This record gives sequence, C-alpha cells and structure tokens, in this order.
Amino acid sequence: MGIASIVFGRIVPVLVLLVAIFLGWFATVPMAPGIFFAIMGPAFEKKLPPVLFGHGKMKGTPPVPDDMMPEPRPANEMFQILPSGDKMPSSGIGMCCRGTAYDDVLVRRSVLWYLLLGGRHIDGAHVYLNHKAIGLGIKDAIERGVPREEIFFTTKIFPNFYGYNSTLETVPKWLDETGLEYIDMVLMHAPDLPLARSECKKAGISNKQCRQDTWKALSELKEKGIMRNIGVSNFLPEQMKELQDLNLEPIANNQFQWNAFVPGEQQTIFDYCVENNISITGYYSLGGSLQKAQASTVETLQLLAEKYEVSVSKLMLRWSIQRGTAVIPGTGNPKHMKENLQVYELEISSEDIQAINELRDSEIASKFMYIDPKNWGE
Repeated sequence: MGIASIVFGRIVPVLVLLVAIFLGWFATVPMAPGIFFAIMGPAFEKKLPPVLFGHGKMKGTPPVPDDMMPEPRPANEMFQILPSGDKMPSSGIGMCCRGTAYDDVLVRRSVLWYLLLGGRHIDGAHVYLNHKAIGLGIKDAIERGVPREEIFFTTKIFPNFYGYNSTLETVPKWLDETGLEYIDMVLMHAPDLPLARSECKKAGISNKQCRQDTWKALSELKEKGIMRNIGVSNFLPEQMKELQDLNLEPIANNQFQWNAFVPGEQQTIFDYCVENNISITGYYSLGGSLQKAQASTVETLQLLAEKYEVSVSKLMLRWSIQRGTAVIPGTGNPKHMKENLQVYELEISSEDIQAINELRDSEIASKFMYIDPKNWGE
C-alpha cells in the first residue's frame, strides 16, 4: 500500500471523524468552550491542564505570606463611573487566557495577592471555569481586612446560556459558586457565537430577539439585587442599540479589544459608547496575549517609554486609561500586579498620546492580532 493510499484511505478519514466528534461535542456541551480553553491554555505553555490532571500541581503564583495585610490603594487611582453611581477602578486584573488562570489554587492566590497589593477590579467570566477560586480569593482578602464594598467583580454570561429562561436560571447560581452576596457587574460575553447552542437556537429565535430576551432577564435580576450593573462585551453599535430600544436597564459597560493597533472599526464602537455614557473596558491592551514582547519592539513606543522612564507595557496601559477606558491585564505574578497598579503615577502628554494614536495607521499595526467584531455574530 502506497503512502498516498495510507494518508487518504486511513489517516484523513480518522481526522475527519475526530473533527466531526469535536464539533459535535463543542456544539452540544454547554461548557465545552471553557473546557477546551482550560485544556489548551496550559498545554500551549507546556503545562499539564489542571482540568485533566488536578489543581494545585502547577507552578506559578507563589503563596501569599500568612502575615501579609492589605496595602494602601494606588495613589491617584482613577475610575469609570457607571450609571448606577458605582465606581469601577480603571486598572483591573483579567482572570483568563494564561496557564495560571486555569489552576484553582493559583487563581485563589492571584486574587488574594492582587487585593492585598491594593487592586480592587477583578474581571472574570462563567466560561473561564474559575468562579469558585475567585470567590475564595475574595473571601481570603476580606478576612484580612479588604472591605467587600471596595471590590469590583465582573463576570460574563456565555452565549450558550443566552435566552430569557436560561439566563434567569444560570446567573443566580454564580452567587453560590463565588460565595458572594452580589456581583458587581454581569456582561453578555458576545453578541453570539457560530457554534453556540442556547435555548434561543433550539427554539429558532433570531439572534436579535435572543439578545433582547437575555437583556430582559438580566434587567430583572439586577432589580432583584443579584448584580449591581449589567453590560455587554464585543458588541457593535447596532447591537447595543437593540438593547437600548427596550428602555430597560442602561448598558453600564462594553468590553472589547482596544489598543494602539486596532483599526478604525473599534474607534466607531468607542465613540458610540462615549456618546451613550457606556463605560469601556479594553482587553488585549498590550496588543494580544501572545504579542506583549512584540509591542516592546515598536520604535515609537520604545522612544516614549525611554522618555517617561517606564516599560512599554506601562506606557500602553496608561495610554488606554488616558483615552478613557479601563484595562484588565492578566498576570499571576505579584511583581507584575504591582507594576500594573502603578500606572496611575504616569501622565502622558497630549502630543505623545497623539503619537501613539497614529500607530493604528502605520504598517506595524497589521502585525498585531485583531479580532473583527463581526466574527462574534450578527
């Protein structure tokens, strides 16, 4: 039997079968996307996925000293003021998309470190599969003297759980998962996903109606005190308007990709949010989870970092904050947490802000990852 016969007669059919099985599993198991990323995230870093091999075995975030007590909050701290009057710190920590974010022991340590170092804004999501560990970290911090009312915890409902009834059933369970009496903000994670299998898809309900039904449920849950604010993530202006047309709870926040390299489409989303009093949280502030080092090679950023005697990372975070967004860089390293919280100490001149703005139109911008918001669904 020739090589071609082996490849096309045996190997290819097996691969096709495996892909079909994977897609079927991905489309029918509600938390399949979370499980997939909980496996691939650590595996990409050549670490054993805790979801398969057990938590507490991964190296990373060190234990918090038993005698460590809360440090003061950052000087000159800045906030996003939400329609409810709540103040969301402009510098937060993201609990996703790195190996240590999928180990419950390291997540718990990361949250405790961050809160004791003066941070107060924690960004999570249902699909990250670490609600319980985040809640335990918050509990540990409260026991050491961090006031609960100072902590701002955001999480997100995944499109697989969209729909009026599903939302009403799913979100309240998060109070038990986290051990919290309320959640500070719940976002709709995306307008839709191609393989999402929500109650809406099963009932043949349109994406627009599904989003509106989900928003109705979130508005009711907010009125009951389950969460204090509700918002969206990765939404386009027309998708936000669909929710605004319901005249229910205001959209408190839109979280989307925002950095110096994103194209003009993101500026359109940014402008709509500003015009409609919707606060903004930017993710991939440093260019993308795999491109932090690449950002440090951009000449404009190098020169400005030298001028202000800061790292390129700190410069980019401060640029986003001065543009009016919150940032949520992810890290399990206490040293990096402290550096990120020192972003309030920096002030970039208007001329240098403009120089960074212009990177969007430069050739270098095309080298950075960009997720077209239209890919999230219509």
